[in-house]
Amino acid sequence: MEFLRPTTWAEALAAKADQPDAMPIQGGTDVMVEINFDVHRPPALLDLNQVAPLREWSVEDGVYRIGAGVPYARIIEELGEQLPGLAQASRTVGSPQIRNRGTVGGNLGAASPAGDSHPPLLAGDAVVEVESRDRGVRLIPAHEFYLGVKRSALQPDELIKAIHVPAARGPQYFSKVGTRNAMVIAVCSFAIALYPEERRVGTGIGSAAPTPRRALEAEAFLADEADWHAPLDEAVLRRFGELCSGAASPIDDVRGTADYRRHAIGVMARRTLGWAWNDYLGRRAA
Repeated sequence: MEFLRPTTWAEALAAKADQPDAMPIQGGTDVMVEINFDVHRPPALLDLNQVAPLREWSVEDGVYRIGAGVPYARIIEELGEQLPGLAQASRTVGSPQIRNRGTVGGNLGAASPAGDSHPPLLAGDAVVEVESRDRGVRLIPAHEFYLGVKRSALQPDELIKAIHVPAARGPQYFSKVGTRNAMVIAVCSFAIALYPEERRVGTGIGSAAPTPRRALEAEAFLADEADWHAPLDEAVLRRFGELCSGAASPIDDVRGTADYRRHAIGVMARRTLGWAWNDYLGRRAA
């Protein structure tokens, strides 16, 4: 296996263009596990850890541009207030060691339906910035990025450069069900983001379909039925949970049954919406 170690972004793009089968690694927390268990053995590894710009983040006009190499630990420490949904999800990723190495860029590259960062990226209207040497930069909305189980819209010669996430304009929450309390792959997960000025809600469902996905019918229902000046009616909460559960298309596997996942998505949707709505009304009253 060849090991490529560029030190600049231009070198990284050139290496990927010349060897499209080269597997990029940032933290390596997913890729190296697969290699160690002989699940996947690429012809070359493209180590991006020495490309310094990938470890930087910036903000412009209220949108945070997070380099693909920024680890979860920094998102928690430096962006927890601005991007609370993504920070909450980042806290559930593995152990402290994994959070110091693992990155949202790597999570996107793996495109696993169970990736913890996917639901808040969907709920938060994130956009993925990718680039190739020959075709330049593309901006892909998160809801268009996921194509199938571990398949994404990324082309063979493209690399993930950054993620663009608007600052939270209202309360955001992330919830995850696992077989234990920590260091666990999600049985299923759910994220919600409120947009009070637009009178809408964003959602994200994880590990309950071939790809991470939004609950579009539930979002439309809440936009039509919610009174943004009052507590949510119990019937509205219940129906929202049902629609989120209906948006999932899970399977039975070693971590849980399809029926359990549907039930859990409904419960998490009701709970996170209730938490977010109470926060929203509390801020209005303050």
